Formats: sequence, structure tokens, C-alpha cells
Amino acid sequence: MSHLLKSVEDGVMKITLNRPDAMNALSGDMMNSLTDALNEAAGSRDIGCVVVRGAGDKAFCAGGDVKSMAAGRDQDKTYEDKVHDIRIRMRVSELLHEMGKPTIAMVNGVAAGAGLSLALAADMRFAAKSARMTTAFAKVGFSGDFGSHYFLHKLVGTAKARELYFTAEILNAEQIEKLGLANRIVDDANLDSETMAFARKLAAGPRVAWWHVKKNMKVAEEGSLSEALDSEAARMIRTGETEDHKEAARAFVEKRAPVFKGY
Repeated sequence: MSHLLKSVEDGVMKITLNRPDAMNALSGDMMNSLTDALNEAAGSRDIGCVVVRGAGDKAFCAGGDVKSMAAGRDQDKTYEDKVHDIRIRMRVSELLHEMGKPTIAMVNGVAAGAGLSLALAADMRFAAKSARMTTAFAKVGFSGDFGSHYFLHKLVGTAKARELYFTAEILNAEQIEKLGLANRIVDDANLDSETMAFARKLAAGPRVAWWHVKKNMKVAEEGSLSEALDSEAARMIRTGETEDHKEAARAFVEKRAPVFKGY
């Protein structure tokens, strides 16, 4: 059975982490396939939005495969090799966060450890009312990986992020919403349909503008106000030169919905 499934419809790539019997824990095969799928999405002009979800209704992703960790796999590798290997795997968080297209984590159930990290790496999170989130790392004696320190402190503030790391508290949907960790909380039965409808809307939007928005956001996250303004100025002019902008202007005058072409 493939540990990762993907499909493309209406400009949306839907990626499913497919180990439901293991709470969609991250296997080596899954990580390799996820990296490949995200690289494909990032480079394809046919894809305008990416949605990641977990198979079944119990978990988005429970994080790393603890059974494999307990078995001591890779124990013959050097420290340097292990650091190199895990850093390569963590590239998926960069792809989710920085590719020039909107990304959405559809959190159906538990998002724990590295699974939470992946959800936080996405641009947006749509969560079911049954969703639960936890850093979880402290419970297995790990410090944490896949970017959750970076994303969590930006989303909830450094003091709350430290608390969530130290306590590994399990957050319910109400707490998730209050902390701003999800953009929307949705009835379980409607999670897939509402998320995909939103994703299709984004995929049909001005894709060049989305690319520049993502670049602006990266500058805003990591740079100064002056650098953010420089980026906005340059990209505002660039997007103003696109056919999508011209189409939107015509549509406004003609009082109709624009039909974007992605260039």
C-alpha cells in the first residue's frame, strides 16, 4: 500500500498521508513521496493550490514513527550523517511554507509532533471539530523538528509557544481556534467539502499574484519594515503588468467576475 496518495482536480493537488492504521505517522517512504509531490506541485503550471490531509478520520498525522525510533534504526550512522538526513527530510516544511502557491492543511483528527509541524508549515489550516493539536515531543524526550519552533512562536507568541512545548498540552478545537492555530473550525462531515471548495477558489485566482504574496510574506517574516516595503513596491509593479491584473480591471469596469489565466 502506498504511504502517500495524490490527485489533481480543478487546479488543486490533494495529498493524503496514507497510514491510517498508524495514525498517518511519517515513514521514510511517505516523506520521500511527500517531498516529490510538493516539488511537483511547486513546479507545475497546472496546479494553483495544495491541500494536505491524513487518511481516515482519526489523525492528520501523529508525527514520527515512534516504533521505528524505538527499534534503533540508523544506529550505525554517525551523528553528522543523522543530522544531514533529518535536515533533508525537513525540506518538506520549507516547500509547504515557501512554494509560490497557497497551501492548506486539512486537519482531520490528531496533529502531533512533526505532524503538527507540517500543519503549521502550511499557509492555512482548516480543522475539524474533532481535531486535536499537540507538540508531543516532550512526551518522547525530543526537542522538536520540522519547523514547529519557528511557526508556533510566530502564530501564538514566544511565551505561549514555550508553554506548549514544555507541557505538550493537547489542544481541542475550541483552544485551537482561540489561539489562532486554525483559520476555520468545521463540522467533521463538512471538512473535506469546505476545504476543497476554498482551495478551488484559490486555484482559480490570480496565481502570479499569489506567488508574489508568498514572497512578500517571507520578507515580512524575516526582514525589516524597510525590506518589506521594498519587496511590496517591486512586486506591486510586477503584478500590475500581468494579464490577470488587466483582466481584473476590465471585469471591474464591465461589472462581471474576472477569469484569471495565471499570467
